[in-house]
Amino acid sequence: MSSLSGEEIERYKRHIILKQVGIQGQQKLKNAKVLVIGAGGLGSPVLLYLAAAGVGTLGIIDDDIVSLSNLQRQVLHDTDKLNQPKTTSAKARIHDINPHVNVIEHEMRLTPDNALDIISKYDIVADGSDNFETRYLVNDACFFAQKPLVFAAIGPFDGHITTFRAAQKNEQGTPNPNYRCIFPKAPPPGTVANCSEVGVLGAIAGVVGTLQATEVIKEITNIGQSLVGRLVIYDALNCEFQTVKIVWDPNNPLSGKTPSFTDLSHFKEKA
Repeated sequence: MSSLSGEEIERYKRHIILKQVGIQGQQKLKNAKVLVIGAGGLGSPVLLYLAAAGVGTLGIIDDDIVSLSNLQRQVLHDTDKLNQPKTTSAKARIHDINPHVNVIEHEMRLTPDNALDIISKYDIVADGSDNFETRYLVNDACFFAQKPLVFAAIGPFDGHITTFRAAQKNEQGTPNPNYRCIFPKAPPPGTVANCSEVGVLGAIAGVVGTLQATEVIKEITNIGQSLVGRLVIYDALNCEFQTVKIVWDPNNPLSGKTPSFTDLSHFKEKA
């Protein structure tokens, strides 16, 4: 495990004096490799806070460029970065915050052909994607790669977040749930509008993305109670949080009693 320099100890001392984190926890963060799916509304606070926290390696996968309409919520990017690839803009901003972070750009879309190869190189994944196809792909790839996944999504005035360790079992010997246990099938195309159609309050991404970054840090340092088996729902208009229990679905085609998905070929068959 890499040791901390004197400059790093000074930088992270507010972490280090926390008895739950300490030097060992900070070293775990330094040695961690986190893949963030999307450098947009959720990815922005996730990447900013993980970089500030001292996560040693941050991978960013996004094939989009920075546009003016992004800046209302995607606080990772600046006006002078318009038309730049989001991964390039994100890398520059992260290094402004913390030059100790190794940033790996994946300027591409996650696909069934590259998902396992990319995800397998990291310790944990934070999914901030904005479409169902990618969410199912990330979920399934993390299951096969046996990687923990901190998932979040937002709506116009709401959001939800959970953690999946789907390749593991709970204390009772039952498999942990995954995304398909909550949402067995994606809604039909066109039935769920995206933020470009219905809008989104920009600060919602900040609230939920910061929670997502916190859960990633907790998983790396093994502190607090994990969100595995629990879904947190945030209602911004009423400023309310609700936590609901989620359980394994034995009919899940990915991790159920008789799984029909043994690799990612089911995504290729749909293409």
